[in-house]
Amino acid sequence: MTSPTYAAQAAFRALIAAAAVVGLGIELTHGSVPVVLSFFTVWTNIAVAVVFSLSAARAWQRRPDVDPLYRGGVLLFIVIVGLVFHLVLANPSSPFNVLEDLNKLTGAKAVANQLLHTVTPIGAVLDFLLLTAPGTLRPRHALHWLAYPLVYIAFALVRGALLSPGAKARYTYPFIDVAQYGYGRVALNALVLGILFYALGLALVAADRYRPASPLAPRPARENRISSPAAGPLK
Repeated sequence: MTSPTYAAQAAFRALIAAAAVVGLGIELTHGSVPVVLSFFTVWTNIAVAVVFSLSAARAWQRRPDVDPLYRGGVLLFIVIVGLVFHLVLANPSSPFNVLEDLNKLTGAKAVANQLLHTVTPIGAVLDFLLLTAPGTLRPRHALHWLAYPLVYIAFALVRGALLSPGAKARYTYPFIDVAQYGYGRVALNALVLGILFYALGLALVAADRYRPASPLAPRPARENRISSPAAGPLK
């Protein structure tokens, strides 16, 4: 039988996954599927939907959680999605802001925008702070996590090179727009972002190590040591 703690963990993670699925569904329904599937935000919310669904099912069954490499990576990059959106893309003082496009969003598209850029990042952080046992992330994870943005950057640049000038969302984000800034500037932007991502990854590992355990988080399972009941010095 599932305890209240595990049930709460499963329910909250299912809600996070549902928020991602609803946001993705709206985007795919109201936009061009190839274009929608080209965005880092969409890639990351797909990862959120998959990992948090698996984690919810495992919590409900009281099984070990998803591997910290994947759970921590999804947390890191959905937080980055939220930070980049609010501090760079939706910030009027940012040279890379896209406020003109954001202000045109209404109805379901506006809902999807908030679900994918605000609700899922906040939900993932709350899950980390309140429902996840600390001390499972390692410094090596921060280096492994860099593979994900590297794959995305390579994909985005190849996609942009193959599309004709003037194609919709040829370059998915302004800071990787080769047509406007050139490969040199884009490479510098990618390097700076990579350094920031690595630093944020290390910060996440440190936060996981030193944060106090939440009373709502299930305690990690301990290994059972089998010893002989017979008397003697060796146990």
